[in-house]
Amino acid sequence: MSAYSTVDIRNVALAGHAGAGKTSLFEALLQAGGAIQAAGTIERGTTVSDFDDQEKERQHSIHSSIASADAAGCHVNLIDTAGYADFRGETLSALAAVETCAVVVNATNGIEHGTRRLMDYAKQRGLARMLVINRIDMEDIDLAALVAALRDEFGAECLPVNLPAGGGTQVVDCFFAHDGMSDLGPVADAHQRIIDQVVEINERLMGRYLEDGEEKLSPDDLHNAFEQCLREGHLVPICFTSARSGAGVAEWLQIARKLLPHPGEANPPPFMKGAGADAKPVEARPDPGAHVIADVFKIINDPFVGKLAVFRVWQGTVKKDSQLFIDDGKKPFKVGHLLKLQGKEHIEIEQAIPGDIAGVAKVEEIHFDAVLHDSHDEDTIHLQPLKYPLSMFGLAVEPKHKGHDQKLATALNRLAEEDPCLSVEHNKELNETVVRGLSDLHLKLTLGRMQARYGVEVITHPPRIAYRETIGASAEGHHRHKKQTGGAGQFGEVYLRVEPLPRGAGFEFRDDSKGGVIPNQYIPAIEKGVRQVLGHGAIAGYPMQDVRVIVYDGKYHPVDSKEVAFVSAGKKAFLDAIAKARPIVLEPIVNLDVNVPEQYMGDVTGGLASKRARINGTDALRGGVLVIKAQAPLAEVVDYQTELRSLTGGEGRFAMELSHYDPVPSQIQKQLTESYKPRADED
Repeated sequence: MSAYSTVDIRNVALAGHAGAGKTSLFEALLQAGGAIQAAGTIERGTTVSDFDDQEKERQHSIHSSIASADAAGCHVNLIDTAGYADFRGETLSALAAVETCAVVVNATNGIEHGTRRLMDYAKQRGLARMLVINRIDMEDIDLAALVAALRDEFGAECLPVNLPAGGGTQVVDCFFAHDGMSDLGPVADAHQRIIDQVVEINERLMGRYLEDGEEKLSPDDLHNAFEQCLREGHLVPICFTSARSGAGVAEWLQIARKLLPHPGEANPPPFMKGAGADAKPVEARPDPGAHVIADVFKIINDPFVGKLAVFRVWQGTVKKDSQLFIDDGKKPFKVGHLLKLQGKEHIEIEQAIPGDIAGVAKVEEIHFDAVLHDSHDEDTIHLQPLKYPLSMFGLAVEPKHKGHDQKLATALNRLAEEDPCLSVEHNKELNETVVRGLSDLHLKLTLGRMQARYGVEVITHPPRIAYRETIGASAEGHHRHKKQTGGAGQFGEVYLRVEPLPRGAGFEFRDDSKGGVIPNQYIPAIEKGVRQVLGHGAIAGYPMQDVRVIVYDGKYHPVDSKEVAFVSAGKKAFLDAIAKARPIVLEPIVNLDVNVPEQYMGDVTGGLASKRARINGTDALRGGVLVIKAQAPLAEVVDYQTELRSLTGGEGRFAMELSHYDPVPSQIQKQLTESYKPRADED
């Protein structure tokens, strides 16, 4: 049996911008909780979380890492996440396993790009959010100004629950305490502000508070109201720590025990039952006696352990040797090894209760975001995933050594299993394998890991840009397919109309033919022919989108009409219509957030303007850093990281994600169409 129950569990992800001190805080919390005797250091490569060789070499987190501590009367599962946007996939997947996201802020650097993005991601997920100001003992910092900036940025609901004192050498409670002084002023003032915020959430509690005063409110009253505030986003607590000195670390564990939600108190996870538009919300209850529902949020392909699936239990109890199903699979697997993760160490356990984070090894069928369950009735339940940043950086790869094609494919697929922001595509027409990630650094480290782990070396080159085709007007097309050989012939005639759809709408196919001019059994063949054009394009060789196709007339022959005839007729009637419908080549437009010291702003904006970019504005950050917000064609910024590094002496950085598709300039469309050579079977 577990030594703790579900109400004792606190699941917390430590997130934030790179350099905020998350890994050091992770170590300090584990030490304060008695999980380790001494905190490791990043410089020596001895931390529990950054155990990967690449992490030790680069001295920052690349993967999310999990460990737990039993302290202050609760079982705290901590997930240390990567701060760099290049590795945002695993960070976001960790948010699917916790009730609380603690966004760590460097007291010296203040609010940074990653701070904003992760606060926003956690809010989207409906998580309890807290801000942890770390490194409070550094010199030349203004913590009062930083608190004011956090409240200005994220709202007046951001309020301290403890305060620094003694020049950052200690912290004092201001939620339960009424007296004393802190580095930011009287404790009583901060106490009053947060109590007023907490009781405001509940009318009954507010009435009691106004009538009888705070002394009549019990600790349970305050806890329940505090938890409701977190759940509804009415309060974002701020607390202070120094991972280096240990100031505020034990106090943070007390806050976790007394104030943070346990798995039964947080917003219910967004599970859905069914598929598509028919999917309906379903509630997973933290009941240890109910049937099992668990979600896989991390995959590790370990050369020694094999595939390790890390999951969060939402309902029921997973026991060693129990039988579980994966998604809608009908064949269960046996939980042979149930594991608790402590960094790179795997500890065998007998069971995992609701709220637990655990792992199961050597089950090849398990995949990222799989739902594990023990009931056939739950075969369509899935956890609604976070929206991940699109993988816009691509490299075409091929094995350096002949005969390693299958080895390369296997290695890439295993790496893609582990990272929700890594994708592998194979273009059959070009015989090109493209790996896509969030940045060139993301891909560089991934390919380096592939070589070290699987012994596969590759040659890389830039891939083709993911252009698309569409139409700009309505038009009609017609084709009669007639072929006569010695025996039975082929006949099919199709009239169709094409119409442009709004950008991003995709594809629609409709049959408006009347009177049986085309028998129903041939309509799918016409759609098949149309989809052949959609896949490889009509004018430049790129997939087509945002078009509606309406079949409205045609002819058939009772003897010679066959499916193949209507496939060909549908395809060529579609091509005929496209040629008349003002065909357009679309290019991907990306959102850019470029962080640069203000002295480089002119050079950077000038460089962006030369890339057909549109500057949408700038934000000023602390320390003389500006965020330039722009939109630019992806084709113009595929190698922007190198240019930005050169322009800013290595101090600039940027994040990008797909915004939308826009028509390319006419001269570029002309170049693309003139260089397109259709395959022989497309003529």
